[in-house]
Amino acid sequence: MTHRLAAVAAVLFLQCAAMGQQIVAHRGASFDAPENTLASFRLAWEQGADAIEGDFYLTSDGQIVCMHDKTTKRTTNADLPVAASTFEQLRALDAGSWKDPRYAGEQIPTLDEVLATVPPDKYILIEIKSGPEILPALKQSLDRAGLEPWQTRIICFKQEVITAVKQQLPELAAVWLSSYKQDEQTGAWTPTIDTVVETIQRLDADGFGSKAEDAVVDEAFVARLRQMDLHLNAWTVDEPEQFARYQQLGFDTITTNRPGFIKQLMAQAGQ
Repeated sequence: MTHRLAAVAAVLFLQCAAMGQQIVAHRGASFDAPENTLASFRLAWEQGADAIEGDFYLTSDGQIVCMHDKTTKRTTNADLPVAASTFEQLRALDAGSWKDPRYAGEQIPTLDEVLATVPPDKYILIEIKSGPEILPALKQSLDRAGLEPWQTRIICFKQEVITAVKQQLPELAAVWLSSYKQDEQTGAWTPTIDTVVETIQRLDADGFGSKAEDAVVDEAFVARLRQMDLHLNAWTVDEPEQFARYQQLGFDTITTNRPGFIKQLMAQAGQ
């Protein structure tokens, strides 16, 4: 272990009150494998992740596929609009070579295929990139998978999706996501904690997924959220010092591209 990692591990060991966080693999073990592919999700489980997170779109012919961007340009060998393409068109693409030649031929997976990788004692965060129209097909996939309700959490930036999940899939946890923007002239960040609290209450969300924006998320910010009895997640945290910060702040789950690295760090700290 390097001196830097040893120092961080020592800090984590002293943070007894904040121990017990679970590690969510962001698009799988996406630091090492092509994001949102079966290779990435399987590697995340091998690396000891407590949960995986993936992004899902509804295709033009009603299938649900795993892809983060609106188009396939960044992570495949073609440029297709995901929502306007058929499953057959998307399935024919190479979703692995962009990351490393050894992943050549890796395909865009379906939600069914991703759910099939989830072990009995683990769970998945399903980030919906489409609108509420995806929910009937999503329910069908979940029914086929046979996972326990606690093994699935729906996460989304779109407020109308959270509302629809609460109505149509009330047995599942619905987690609202938010990032933050800073006004170039005033320096003010939005949304404010007051807006975040109001939105969560209005949506009746079961949890809040916060971007790990150090300038916004501090002890006072988290304290307000803790009063609401919410599940709190921070994303995306890859560096030891930042992980130590969000662990100390008391987030329940921390999402990272490097689940194996973070799990190793926790093990070295005696957690």
